[in-house]
Amino acid sequence: MSFDVDIGHTSACGLREHNEDFAAVMRADAHEPGRGLIAAVADGVSTGGLGREAAQTTVMSLVQDFHAAPATWETTVVLDRLIGAQNAWLADHNQRRRGAGNERRAALTTLTALALQGQTWTLAHVGDTRAWLLRRGELQQLTQDHALDHPDFRSQLTRAIGLDHTVRVDYLQGELHLGDTFVLTSDGVHGVLQADRLRTLLAAAPAQIASEALVEAALAAGSQDNVTAVVMQVAGLAPMRLEDSQVRARQLPVPPRMKVGDVLDGYTITALVADTGVHRLYQARDTASRALVALKTLHESRASDREERAMLAHEAWLGLRVTEREGQGFVRVREVRDPSAFYTVFDWHSGHTLEQLLAAERPLDVAEVVHAGLSVARALGRMHRLGVVHRDIKPGNLHRGDDGQWRVLDLGVAVSGREPASTRSLHAGTPSYMNPEQWEGDHGHPADAGSDLFALGVTLYQWLTGKLPYGEVEPWQTGRFRRDPVPPSRVHPAVPIWLDHVVLKAVSRDPRQRFETAEEFALALERGASRPLNAPGSTPLAVRDPALLWKVACLISLGFNALLVVWLLFLPKG
Repeated sequence: MSFDVDIGHTSACGLREHNEDFAAVMRADAHEPGRGLIAAVADGVSTGGLGREAAQTTVMSLVQDFHAAPATWETTVVLDRLIGAQNAWLADHNQRRRGAGNERRAALTTLTALALQGQTWTLAHVGDTRAWLLRRGELQQLTQDHALDHPDFRSQLTRAIGLDHTVRVDYLQGELHLGDTFVLTSDGVHGVLQADRLRTLLAAAPAQIASEALVEAALAAGSQDNVTAVVMQVAGLAPMRLEDSQVRARQLPVPPRMKVGDVLDGYTITALVADTGVHRLYQARDTASRALVALKTLHESRASDREERAMLAHEAWLGLRVTEREGQGFVRVREVRDPSAFYTVFDWHSGHTLEQLLAAERPLDVAEVVHAGLSVARALGRMHRLGVVHRDIKPGNLHRGDDGQWRVLDLGVAVSGREPASTRSLHAGTPSYMNPEQWEGDHGHPADAGSDLFALGVTLYQWLTGKLPYGEVEPWQTGRFRRDPVPPSRVHPAVPIWLDHVVLKAVSRDPRQRFETAEEFALALERGASRPLNAPGSTPLAVRDPALLWKVACLISLGFNALLVVWLLFLPKG
């Protein structure tokens, strides 16, 4: 079943000369159904006639920018940033108006916004507009009015968009069910209609008829204000989001060890590819489409490990997100409908990892190295723009399919801001490919986008020379960066000088000398000899070994002290 919501929207001036209510609903693009929709209603406050301006700009800035945020951001974070930015903009304009002597002219508004995504709803609320949920015949008010609780001051808001430079927003989230009906109303509607009356009117279908019925009933009941109602009836749910998959990870059993010929939810096992003691990777065939797929499961010894379950759920969700708009450069994750066990399904790509290709000792093809580096850099750029850091780029995680496409593998230790705490605290990465900053101090600096670029530079250097730029580092060791890497062209004369400069810049000891973004890295590879980079300078000795100056000073001091002892004990006194 796909995401399906019937929407109705009706608004009227009522007895007012101008309609200062404003409402809008925006669906995600057709190719992004998992991102759902955003709806909002605002009631402009009549302060100098600018209520309509405040309501309209607030609603439109929210619904137009909501789906432009990275898919990896949590919904409340997106809402908070957009509402906060609009509030600051309105408050600044209001302050300028007051400074110009227009004390009575200010643009203020209430706001109630509802996002329906995946199988979850998220609500943001400021002021006295309201949100309601009708589920199985029971009507629930989801918001609380931010207004003085006194008959003579009910129109006096305690919170509003544009009132101050900061605004407190109420947030609420819940599970989305088939058949749910959500309603957003301005106070011109709920100010005269009781909850029982609202519930009766919402029985009208479809949603547009229900919204019209609410507005007509409010006007007939003598509403003195603008009247607006937005009705949303949920007829189909979207694919699962991270929150939904985490619930699934906690509830479903881990598959037992499977052998060739076993069938799991329509997937027939054709081979066991890998068993790490934490995960198992199988090749399987989809009995419906006959396509080969990869199934990743937890080892049964980890079946009761909640952290491992959460990490695999996060990896699957992350795979869906990074391939949502453009799958090139990554392995697409397939969503499983109604699974009987907890596992993840990936597209199957025949081919080899770069680690396997290097082990085969094939002749160096510089053009292939550049092509692979360019493909991976672009993939990393797309991932970084989503706020995701891979944290373990190395030859074993770069795969060239039989179709000639390079893909980044294994998002198991990637961080997105929504990963489990165990993933975030894990000092992930392969030591020989980790940038120097991760070795500094007692715990090192956390990996960031620059860490992925450094690791890609180390990978390309190894491919070109057969060696690591700073030598092999074992897990129990600390990285050693006391010498600058030898240019690859000195090891392999086929490497052009311009590629020397690109790779050496990527693995520079000084982070200020490296590429700042994946796009910059890709551009340098793409331009090649047509616009070569300048040769990187050698790293100062004090930067390569900060303790060296102290060591030299200690040696000099020891030398002077030794001379002084010799002079005092052995040289004749005059």
